Amino acid sequence: MQASEIMTPDVVTVHPNTPLEDVVRLMLTHRISGLPVVEDGIVVGMVSEGDLLRRPETGTERRRRHSLLQLFRSDEGDAAEYVRTHGMTAEEVMTTDVVSITETTPLEDIAALLESRGIKRVPVLREGKLRGIVSRADLLRSLASRIGAPRQQSDRDIRTAVLAELKAHSSWAPSPAEISVFVQDGVVYYWGYVRSAAQRRAMIVAAERIAGVRHVEDQMLQWVDPDPLYRPNWPSHGRA
Repeated sequence: MQASEIMTPDVVTVHPNTPLEDVVRLMLTHRISGLPVVEDGIVVGMVSEGDLLRRPETGTERRRRHSLLQLFRSDEGDAAEYVRTHGMTAEEVMTTDVVSITETTPLEDIAALLESRGIKRVPVLREGKLRGIVSRADLLRSLASRIGAPRQQSDRDIRTAVLAELKAHSSWAPSPAEISVFVQDGVVYYWGYVRSAAQRRAMIVAAERIAGVRHVEDQMLQWVDPDPLYRPNWPSHGRA
């Protein structure tokens, strides 16, 4: 799937000159935690809850501590920080280092971007123009629409899908020699051996996530590594 399939096209935006009071009101009214700052159709920044955490109005302004490090701080840096925490327009408080995506960006890349950058939303651009926005909530809605979605599959298709899922996760899945998979009427039956409780649970989850699976019957046994000192045919003490 791509960004265009899950993005919100009607984006609430503000102009750089929008008063901070109106920015906050929009965020509260639309129940969003951030919004793009747009000028002439171009995204020039983003205002998020994080940009408004340190404000003198709420008593959360970061306190300056006097130390030797203070001697090495630049006046320019302090001034810029003051504008961000005391500014009264969108332009003054916004984050200008805006990361963006295109309409064809895969969901996998979007999720990785949101996670690595620690952000909750990312604007979708086409030739620099705002086309929509993708938030973590959009990803969750996409997930919700697919979890539990009924889809008819034959037992053969289900078995093929389960085996493919296990093969794709060979780092923890048992080898084909250790496990057998059988499917009847949408019920997945596992026989064989697992080496840990975590591996057992992962096997069950791997089957449960396949569309059409109604239940998983776990017939797997816990593998016990043989004692290397156990020698049943060796003579024991006291035997002639």
